[in-house]
Amino acid sequence: MTSYTDTQLDALRELANIGSGTAGTALSTMLGKPIDINVPTVEALPVPEAVEAAGDPAEPRWGVVVPMVGDLPGHVLLLFPQEDAARLCELLGVDVDSEDGRSALGEIGNILGTSYVNALGQMLGLETEPAPPMVVLDMLGAILASVLLGSADAADVALLMDSALVVEGESCSLSFLALPAPGTVGDLLGRLGL
Repeated sequence: MTSYTDTQLDALRELANIGSGTAGTALSTMLGKPIDINVPTVEALPVPEAVEAAGDPAEPRWGVVVPMVGDLPGHVLLLFPQEDAARLCELLGVDVDSEDGRSALGEIGNILGTSYVNALGQMLGLETEPAPPMVVLDMLGAILASVLLGSADAADVALLMDSALVVEGESCSLSFLALPAPGTVGDLLGRLGL
Protein backbone atom coordinates (compact mmCIF):
# COMPACT_ATOMS: atom_id res chain seq x y z
CA MET A 1 0.00 0.00 0.00
CA THR A 2 1.32 3.43 -0.97
CA SER A 3 1.13 6.28 1.52
CA TYR A 4 1.74 9.96 0.91
CA THR A 5 3.03 12.78 3.08
CA ASP A 6 0.88 15.81 3.88
CA THR A 7 3.02 17.86 1.46
CA GLN A 8 2.45 15.34 -1.33
CA LEU A 9 -1.31 15.25 -0.65
CA ASP A 10 -1.40 19.07 -0.68
CA ALA A 11 0.35 19.02 -4.08
CA LEU A 12 -2.19 16.49 -5.42
CA ARG A 13 -5.04 18.66 -4.10
CA GLU A 14 -3.57 21.71 -5.82
CA LEU A 15 -3.22 19.80 -9.09
CA ALA A 16 -6.86 18.70 -8.73
CA ASN A 17 -8.03 22.27 -8.15
CA ILE A 18 -6.12 23.57 -11.18
CA GLY A 19 -7.40 20.72 -13.33
CA SER A 20 -10.99 21.24 -12.22
CA GLY A 21 -10.75 24.97 -12.98
CA THR A 22 -9.64 24.16 -16.51
CA ALA A 23 -12.42 21.58 -16.83
CA GLY A 24 -15.02 24.10 -15.62
CA THR A 25 -13.91 26.64 -18.21
CA ALA A 26 -14.10 24.05 -21.00
CA LEU A 27 -17.58 22.91 -19.93
CA SER A 28 -18.75 26.53 -19.64
CA THR A 29 -17.65 27.12 -23.23
CA MET A 30 -19.55 24.03 -24.41
CA LEU A 31 -22.76 24.90 -22.58
CA GLY A 32 -22.55 28.65 -23.15
CA LYS A 33 -23.41 29.07 -19.46
CA PRO A 34 -21.39 30.07 -16.42
CA ILE A 35 -19.93 27.04 -14.63
CA ASP A 36 -18.29 26.80 -11.24
CA ILE A 37 -16.63 23.64 -10.01
CA ASN A 38 -15.74 23.39 -6.35
CA VAL A 39 -13.51 20.52 -5.24
CA PRO A 40 -13.76 20.45 -1.45
CA THR A 41 -12.33 16.95 -1.03
CA VAL A 42 -9.33 15.38 -2.72
CA GLU A 43 -7.96 12.11 -1.43
CA ALA A 44 -5.26 9.76 -2.68
CA LEU A 45 -6.43 6.36 -1.47
CA PRO A 46 -5.67 2.72 -2.11
CA VAL A 47 -8.24 1.54 -4.64
CA PRO A 48 -10.33 -0.54 -2.17
CA GLU A 49 -10.67 2.49 0.16
CA ALA A 50 -11.53 4.81 -2.75
CA VAL A 51 -14.23 2.39 -3.89
CA GLU A 52 -15.69 2.36 -0.37
CA ALA A 53 -15.47 6.17 -0.09
CA ALA A 54 -17.27 6.69 -3.42
CA GLY A 55 -20.62 5.81 -1.86
CA ASP A 56 -23.13 3.04 -1.33
CA PRO A 57 -22.33 0.26 -3.84
CA ALA A 58 -26.05 -0.51 -4.28
CA GLU A 59 -26.95 3.09 -5.20
CA PRO A 60 -27.74 3.65 -8.90
CA ARG A 61 -25.40 6.15 -10.60
CA TRP A 62 -24.66 7.43 -14.03
CA GLY A 63 -21.02 6.76 -14.84
CA VAL A 64 -18.83 8.17 -17.58
CA VAL A 65 -15.58 6.27 -18.10
CA VAL A 66 -12.82 7.97 -20.08
CA PRO A 67 -9.79 5.74 -20.75
CA MET A 68 -6.54 7.73 -20.98
CA VAL A 69 -3.42 6.75 -22.93
CA GLY A 70 0.03 8.30 -23.24
CA ASP A 71 2.23 9.60 -20.44
CA LEU A 72 -0.70 9.60 -17.96
CA PRO A 73 -2.34 6.23 -18.64
CA GLY A 74 -5.33 5.01 -16.70
CA HIS A 75 -9.02 5.82 -16.45
CA VAL A 76 -11.04 8.82 -15.42
CA LEU A 77 -14.44 7.97 -13.96
CA LEU A 78 -17.16 10.54 -13.34
CA LEU A 79 -20.10 9.43 -11.22
CA PHE A 80 -23.36 11.38 -11.16
CA PRO A 81 -26.34 10.72 -8.88
CA GLN A 82 -29.41 10.08 -11.05
CA GLU A 83 -31.16 13.34 -10.18
CA ASP A 84 -28.05 15.41 -10.89
CA ALA A 85 -27.46 13.71 -14.25
CA ALA A 86 -31.10 14.47 -15.12
CA ARG A 87 -30.64 18.12 -14.08
CA LEU A 88 -27.55 18.51 -16.28
CA CYS A 89 -29.38 17.02 -19.25
CA GLU A 90 -32.38 19.30 -18.64
CA LEU A 91 -30.04 22.29 -18.85
CA LEU A 92 -29.10 21.04 -22.31
CA GLY A 93 -32.73 20.45 -23.29
CA VAL A 94 -32.52 16.66 -23.43
CA ASP A 95 -33.92 13.78 -21.39
CA VAL A 96 -31.25 11.81 -19.49
CA ASP A 97 -32.92 8.52 -20.48
CA SER A 98 -32.76 9.28 -24.21
CA GLU A 99 -29.92 8.56 -26.63
CA ASP A 100 -29.27 12.32 -26.75
CA GLY A 101 -29.12 12.38 -22.95
CA ARG A 102 -26.54 9.60 -22.86
CA SER A 103 -24.56 11.38 -25.55
CA ALA A 104 -24.72 14.66 -23.59
CA LEU A 105 -23.49 12.97 -20.40
CA GLY A 106 -20.71 11.30 -22.37
CA GLU A 107 -19.61 14.63 -23.80
CA ILE A 108 -19.77 16.33 -20.39
CA GLY A 109 -17.69 13.52 -18.90
CA ASN A 110 -15.27 13.64 -21.81
CA ILE A 111 -14.79 17.40 -21.47
CA LEU A 112 -14.38 17.30 -17.70
CA GLY A 113 -12.08 14.27 -17.62
CA THR A 114 -9.97 15.24 -20.62
CA SER A 115 -9.61 18.88 -19.54
CA TYR A 116 -8.51 17.78 -16.10
CA VAL A 117 -5.90 15.32 -17.36
CA ASN A 118 -4.69 17.68 -20.10
CA ALA A 119 -4.19 20.46 -17.52
CA LEU A 120 -2.04 18.10 -15.47
CA GLY A 121 -0.12 17.07 -18.56
CA GLN A 122 0.55 20.65 -19.62
CA MET A 123 1.75 21.65 -16.16
CA LEU A 124 4.07 18.67 -15.94
CA GLY A 125 5.17 18.40 -19.58
CA LEU A 126 3.36 15.11 -20.23
CA GLU A 127 1.38 14.00 -23.29
CA THR A 128 -1.91 12.18 -22.94
CA GLU A 129 -5.09 11.66 -24.90
CA PRO A 130 -8.49 10.17 -24.21
CA ALA A 131 -10.17 7.19 -25.79
CA PRO A 132 -13.92 7.56 -26.49
CA PRO A 133 -16.03 7.80 -23.32
CA MET A 134 -18.42 5.08 -22.22
CA VAL A 135 -21.69 5.99 -20.46
CA VAL A 136 -23.53 3.60 -18.19
CA LEU A 137 -26.37 3.62 -15.66
CA ASP A 138 -25.85 0.92 -13.04
CA MET A 139 -25.24 0.34 -9.37
CA LEU A 140 -22.14 2.16 -8.17
CA GLY A 141 -20.43 -1.08 -7.14
CA ALA A 142 -21.00 -2.65 -10.57
CA ILE A 143 -19.58 0.41 -12.37
CA LEU A 144 -16.47 0.46 -10.20
CA ALA A 145 -15.94 -3.29 -10.54
CA SER A 146 -16.26 -3.08 -14.34
CA VAL A 147 -13.75 -0.23 -14.61
CA LEU A 148 -11.25 -1.93 -12.32
CA LEU A 149 -11.63 -5.34 -13.99
CA GLY A 150 -11.45 -3.76 -17.46
CA SER A 151 -8.11 -2.14 -16.71
CA ALA A 152 -5.18 -4.21 -17.96
CA ASP A 153 -2.92 -2.68 -15.28
CA ALA A 154 -5.04 -2.29 -12.17
CA ALA A 155 -4.43 1.02 -10.44
CA ASP A 156 -2.72 0.86 -7.07
CA VAL A 157 -4.05 4.22 -5.95
CA ALA A 158 -7.07 6.33 -6.85
CA LEU A 159 -7.46 10.07 -6.67
CA LEU A 160 -11.00 10.68 -5.43
CA MET A 161 -12.46 14.16 -5.83
CA ASP A 162 -15.94 14.90 -4.59
CA SER A 163 -17.06 17.96 -6.49
CA ALA A 164 -19.93 20.39 -6.66
CA LEU A 165 -20.75 21.59 -10.16
CA VAL A 166 -22.88 24.77 -10.34
CA VAL A 167 -24.48 25.64 -13.69
CA GLU A 168 -26.47 28.89 -13.69
CA GLY A 169 -27.20 28.51 -10.00
CA GLU A 170 -28.22 24.85 -10.35
CA SER A 171 -26.02 22.65 -8.18
CA CYS A 172 -25.06 19.13 -9.26
CA SER A 173 -22.79 16.81 -7.34
CA LEU A 174 -20.35 14.45 -8.94
CA SER A 175 -17.54 12.19 -7.86
CA PHE A 176 -14.45 12.22 -9.99
CA LEU A 177 -12.07 9.28 -9.73
CA ALA A 178 -8.74 9.24 -11.49
CA LEU A 179 -7.42 5.70 -11.62
CA PRO A 180 -3.86 6.11 -12.90
CA ALA A 181 -1.77 3.17 -14.00
CA PRO A 182 0.56 1.84 -11.27
CA GLY A 183 3.46 4.17 -10.55
CA THR A 184 1.90 7.18 -12.30
CA VAL A 185 1.14 9.14 -9.11
CA GLY A 186 4.73 8.65 -7.98
CA ASP A 187 5.94 9.95 -11.36
CA LEU A 188 3.70 13.03 -11.03
CA LEU A 189 5.05 13.77 -7.58
CA GLY A 190 8.61 13.19 -8.79
CA ARG A 191 8.14 15.81 -11.50
CA LEU A 192 7.09 18.22 -8.75
CA GLY A 193 10.23 17.40 -6.77
CA LEU A 194 8.23 15.57 -4.11
